[in-house]
Amino acid sequence: MSQNAPQHAEPGAEAAHVGRSRPSGAPATIYDIAKAAGVNASTVSRALSNPGRVSVKTQKKIEDAAAELNYQVNTFARALPTGRTNTVGLIVSDITNPMYFDVIRGAEAAASERNYTLLLAESAESAETELLAAKRIISTVDGIILASPRLSDDQIQELAGRKPVVVLNRSVRDVHSVVAEIQTGVSEAVRHLAGLGHKKLAYVAGPERSWMSGHRWESIRERCQWSSLEVEKISSGNPTVEGGRQAAASVRSGGATAVICYNDLMAIGLMRELQLAGVQVPGDVSIVGFDNIFGSDFTTPPLSTIKSPLRDAGAASLALILADLAGTSPPPPRGGLSTELVIRGSSGPAPSV
Repeated sequence: MSQNAPQHAEPGAEAAHVGRSRPSGAPATIYDIAKAAGVNASTVSRALSNPGRVSVKTQKKIEDAAAELNYQVNTFARALPTGRTNTVGLIVSDITNPMYFDVIRGAEAAASERNYTLLLAESAESAETELLAAKRIISTVDGIILASPRLSDDQIQELAGRKPVVVLNRSVRDVHSVVAEIQTGVSEAVRHLAGLGHKKLAYVAGPERSWMSGHRWESIRERCQWSSLEVEKISSGNPTVEGGRQAAASVRSGGATAVICYNDLMAIGLMRELQLAGVQVPGDVSIVGFDNIFGSDFTTPPLSTIKSPLRDAGAASLALILADLAGTSPPPPRGGLSTELVIRGSSGPAPSV
């Protein structure tokens, strides 16, 4: 094998990656070599991991480009026949949030079916911790799934220039993304509340750095405008039960009779705090959560919520990573990743004036 053997063998990478530009100071990747040599990334991978699989002329061209770019060997990957570890990293923003239970289960089941192992890490809602975790594991995994990442687009794109990356619950240019179709579930929720006589809604938002929180707010606002309902956004940076509790005072002072929360944990916290203050749910205020996490029906009353396809999203993310590695098109996600309203006891008729 050439002394310029690959840092990580990535056979079958998509040609779309070849056009990515390498950030200044970042280590060279097979995509950079492919661009310099005028060949596909999959050809570079074959040449560097198994030189006999390409022509002598192409081999020389690729090795010269690798040397010029100072392509460095990863000793861990070099010790393996293919440079693959059959491991995919999954970084979640909060491992204590039940929303990720089904995401992890879906990704793990899909990985196990393909003889892959899932390596789990969390960022604790910190972009800095998330970046450190990604940098720690990137040399030992074949790809990374970032679930609800707090990193900047540039940071995510830089990671994607080194290994296949999929972002879940977010859209990033030139990076594979898995985002559930929320319009159906949001439309059903707004229509449900309007049909119950509510005239003013509130949206209790998630973290400011959450792309999904903004995405959900835009969808809710559009549907409320369509239904001629007044709607306000209530900021609450903590997507937990405590964050929902902290939003209770603003909900009461705002005068909304129905609330849609960024997630179920916040909806549960809001419900508890309002009930402690003597506010009846749903008699005085109706509450709808988002995601339909495990335990969302354990509350009193059980929580109405917009169900997200969490398990299917986890499986779809894993499938995208493996398709990127193989240079193939991933199968369409099961069920189209659509959302739907689950009506329970926390939403009811608007209070009479």
